[in-house]
Amino acid sequence: MSSENDNRYWSASIRGIQPYVPGEQPRISGLIKLNTNENPFPPSPLVLEAIRRATNDDLRLYPDPDSRELKEAFAELHGIPADHVFVGNGSDEVLAHAFLGLLKHPQPILFPDITYSFYPVYCRLYGIEFRTVPLDDAFRARISDYLCPNGGIVLPNPNAPTGRDLGLDDIRRLLEANRDSVVVIDEAYVDFGAASAIPLVAEFPNLLVVQTLSKSRSLAGLRVGVAVGQPSLIRALACVKDSFNSYPLDRLAVAGAVAALRDHAYFADTCRQVIENREWLDGQLQQLGFEVLPSHANFVFVRHAGRDAKQLMQALRDRKILVRHFGSAGIEQFLRISIGTREHCEALVAALRDVLGTAAT
Repeated sequence: MSSENDNRYWSASIRGIQPYVPGEQPRISGLIKLNTNENPFPPSPLVLEAIRRATNDDLRLYPDPDSRELKEAFAELHGIPADHVFVGNGSDEVLAHAFLGLLKHPQPILFPDITYSFYPVYCRLYGIEFRTVPLDDAFRARISDYLCPNGGIVLPNPNAPTGRDLGLDDIRRLLEANRDSVVVIDEAYVDFGAASAIPLVAEFPNLLVVQTLSKSRSLAGLRVGVAVGQPSLIRALACVKDSFNSYPLDRLAVAGAVAALRDHAYFADTCRQVIENREWLDGQLQQLGFEVLPSHANFVFVRHAGRDAKQLMQALRDRKILVRHFGSAGIEQFLRISIGTREHCEALVAALRDVLGTAAT
């Protein structure tokens, strides 16, 4: 029997689980990567300086298990108490702790049918009952669909891969109607034009807001995630963390993350450029015959009435441009395109004109 297919030693709990599949990270030179929603701009120079300073003899010592300096920096930025902040190794880890520590109940949890595909993976890994809720015909979440008994609710805002967002009035309505269950708002892309629910945390003890420094702070390589909630929720996350890994963030990650949070001008400038490039690309794609969903993220979700999405993805790949195709029911004709620099966006448009046989205007 081939050892490659031998799973007889596996725990029964993971047999049959289909793990999350991250975006492709190929080792091919000259590619334009618009497939994994990475920020096209480098981290703040202050981040690199802070990491260099932290690269010293102290690396022989364990980092602060509580990452107190990082929590205080995030709390100061948002005007909240530090005991309302939890940090972990990327928002994926923070979400995993929330699923296990706050969302495993007799009633099924609810999240959209078209959303971040890690959510059902967490549920199957931890044995959590769940029910997916269909988006409407315009790929928007309807709050009225979540006003029913549940064991918790998870909503990304903006949603991924659609890019559509919810206003704070909708989130407030959701929280008021679900006071007996935890509502997790996943804000991985919030800094690109949506409204954060962090200001609602003081009012709602059932609200947990999750953010990441991977996207808007250009720190995907450091793996830093944050959750904001009232102390009772934060203690649950800490309980899971300290039963799993007491030191999720190393010294370099903390140093870099603190510097990124304190460089307000650089953050504002790079977010502005991403938003401007998104709006420019939106207009260009519509001229090429694409339907472009309204986006408040650092990507757009598009389809072309006359061309198959998978074939378009391959044609772009042949031209060394990577975009993401999911192939899931309901979105099989869509492509998710990360926002790059203006040069990246122009190269994408030129490649699409070539593929579609459309002359430049």
